Amino acid sequence: MTTRRTTRRTTRRTTAAAAATLALAAGLSGCSGFTGGSDDDADGALTFTTWASESEQDSFEKLVAQFESEHDGATIDLNVVPYDQMFSNIDAQLSTGDAPDVFRVDYGNLGVYSSQGQLLDLTGQIDDEDSFQPAMLEAVSYDGAPYGVPHQTDVSALLVNTELLASAGITDLPTSQADAWTWDEFGEVATKLRASLPADQYPFGVNWQQGGTPRWLSWLFQAGGALLADDGTTSEIDSPEAAEALGFTQSFFEQGWVAPSSSVKSTTYADTEFGEQTTAMAFVGSFLVPELASTDFDWTAVPMPVDERGATDLGGNALVATADTDQGELATEFLNFMASADAMTEFCAATNELPTRTDIDASSIDFAVRPEVMPVFVDQATTIEPSDVKQLTSPYLAEITVAMQDELEAAFTQGKSVDDTLSALDEAVGQATD
Repeated sequence: MTTRRTTRRTTRRTTAAAAATLALAAGLSGCSGFTGGSDDDADGALTFTTWASESEQDSFEKLVAQFESEHDGATIDLNVVPYDQMFSNIDAQLSTGDAPDVFRVDYGNLGVYSSQGQLLDLTGQIDDEDSFQPAMLEAVSYDGAPYGVPHQTDVSALLVNTELLASAGITDLPTSQADAWTWDEFGEVATKLRASLPADQYPFGVNWQQGGTPRWLSWLFQAGGALLADDGTTSEIDSPEAAEALGFTQSFFEQGWVAPSSSVKSTTYADTEFGEQTTAMAFVGSFLVPELASTDFDWTAVPMPVDERGATDLGGNALVATADTDQGELATEFLNFMASADAMTEFCAATNELPTRTDIDASSIDFAVRPEVMPVFVDQATTIEPSDVKQLTSPYLAEITVAMQDELEAAFTQGKSVDDTLSALDEAVGQATD
């Protein structure tokens, strides 16, 4: 079973970081659980490597058994590994030709592999391709070709401790995008909470810690801004919209709405603070709902605030096959099975994650844990636009994220000005895309 820390969906690795860990990864790839490629498989089994929470692993095991029973003679070797070692090992195995036939990858990392020709081109091979959400097909595509199946998604919404909000006189909570708090209204709520809470409690926490730094882009998108232009290479980060987003998020620290230690380089996550009641609210992904279900206080979910538009992060993962697999046909069959309507519905129900198919009514899924809060996440997912996906899955994002983390940390905790921060980010984007 993996730990909560190893199931974070949005950790973005950089090309430089991947290279730096390659030697270590090569040593780890021989360890138990990191078996890879198919060329030397004596039994002809299809190898499938993934990380997983407890509920995900249980669901993967059940679906693998079902696939094997429905495909006479097929054998799937399921390897569940820690997330924090997942991609360094995949990189090492790809470099030695010993990668698994199929593996799981978050949408932010998929572009790195597809742009380097390391994944199987699935053009014309995805069953019911028109049944997937256009934004999610964009998430698995590079140069117009799909290199995986969008297996599931999860998005962030705002969890609120109803008792702490009621103590501050806040009882009228939004329930959908139609009545979501504006940025100004959200600021008023945070101000009331700051006045009501003791000094060691904070109005909210944002889930942009460590690998979650690209979640800051949700605020940029809400302001109507963009990181990259439509061509995917031209920087648009030095803009009035970005200045508005950065100024607003910088005010979280200036107003004492978030803990000083909760910036992008913090090692304490927003959901941990919320579960410990250090904060009254927290931006949290739906996949963490099961872990927070055992808290001993009442909480619910409300939409993320809106400015020019609503927006959220692109969580979730795709399933991909490696380009040099010698079992391309079976791998494609397995990917199509896992992304089928029935299998996807079963997986999402068991894990509190969201489907990527338009022929699945997410509002009718019988979610295993706290089903009453899931409609907010389902509604929140509708705010993801294809243009957001294109930026969040850019092959340049990993490198950009390194600079984004440094610059946001300086803006949030060291008082670096908005203009200087955006100028530095603009330069970093240009270097990454050059």
